Amino acid sequence: MSTPYAANSPTRAEIDALPGATLLEFGTDWCGFCRAAQPLIAAALAAQPALRHLKVEDGPGRALGRSFKVKLWPTLIFLRDGQELARLVRPADAAALREAMLRLGGSA
Repeated sequence: MSTPYAANSPTRAEIDALPGATLLEFGTDWCGFCRAAQPLIAAALAAQPALRHLKVEDGPGRALGRSFKVKLWPTLIFLRDGQELARLVRPADAAALREAMLRLGGSA
């Protein structure tokens, strides 16, 4: 069982102020695409135990998702010191995740 998406999300200012590398994942627990992507995401994260991973529930009226212009789930945003370095929408393969993590300065 994967970690559920958090209903209470941080503010954009809190995200922008995060130091270091962060994976920000937008989706919902009932989304089929989100559930299908979880094993792939979990495998990539297993290789990066120090990477901060925030799973944020998204939907209409959710300010954080709108500030990142999230349209489809899951959307993975790779940040370093609050700056977006990479984005994956509905990731389907490990290679794309590895490439995005390499942009953060890690290996997957």
